[in-house]
Amino acid sequence: MKTTSRLITVSLALSTLPWTGNVVRAQAPAVPQEYQQVLATLGKQGDFKDGVLKINIPRNDLKVMIDGIATPTPFGFGGWLAMTKGDGGMDVMMGDLVLQEDEVNPVMSALLDNGLEATALHNHFFFESPRIFYMHVHGHGKAADLAKMAKPAMDLIGRGPSQHQTSVTGGSSSISAGQIDTAKIAKIVGHEGEQNGPVYKITVGRDDLKLKEMGAAINSRMGLNTWAAFFGSDANAEIAGDVAMLSQEVTPVLKALRANELNVVAIHHHMTGTQPTIYFLHYWGTGPAVKLADGFKAALNELGKGHAKSGKTGGSH
Repeated sequence: MKTTSRLITVSLALSTLPWTGNVVRAQAPAVPQEYQQVLATLGKQGDFKDGVLKINIPRNDLKVMIDGIATPTPFGFGGWLAMTKGDGGMDVMMGDLVLQEDEVNPVMSALLDNGLEATALHNHFFFESPRIFYMHVHGHGKAADLAKMAKPAMDLIGRGPSQHQTSVTGGSSSISAGQIDTAKIAKIVGHEGEQNGPVYKITVGRDDLKLKEMGAAINSRMGLNTWAAFFGSDANAEIAGDVAMLSQEVTPVLKALRANELNVVAIHHHMTGTQPTIYFLHYWGTGPAVKLADGFKAALNELGKGHAKSGKTGGSH
């Protein structure tokens, strides 16, 4: 009798909780119509939850090995974009794109050219093959417009050449030490440099930022600087460097570098806790030394303006 009584009690209790079965069978909220249009425009799948549309951009086309370990896509190679409503009915879009080396700069240019921002570029792993980079994306506007702005970049992912192809026009793998007219380079850039063996390096401080830490002035010698190193000859050289930027300078500098066919290879922090926050961007490229100097000067021209206006990206010589 006790057993029967307990069964009846449990049955009665369950009958008063009709929602129990519904929880088990609950489905994700339906994707709103405007976000369905986003998925259709991008040709991607996604889901809607907690007021956020999550668009999946997995790199199922890649067979990634991490230090010899065959690693599945969900382990860390699932790129994404996300949209959610902000003020005035506009959407905020953020994302993280998983890219091979050859895809990074073409995808970045497609984003910038269509009004979106690249806010970070870095690696997540060591010893992976193929080498993978992660580009963080940001934008705001109407959802349908953001989808159209993102599509040219999305269409480049996974469709590049199977073998490495340089994305620098005029690049060459046979650069060797030669004669560079450093006086001409210095005149273009507007700053003198230093010769160290076959390398000519120009360093420009950011004293305009008046950065301090614990009362100490953080100056060019402490790493708050923008620089360019040149190697090769007048006709065939390579450039590498770093640009120290305020947040509003990041996108104009990116546009200037890409407009001058210089590759962006990293966007990150070198310092934490500083006021204002400083971002650092590493770049590299090849070509005639004068052209490379023009590209560096274009990036310099975007620093210290105190606003987000991009200005001209061209140089003169």
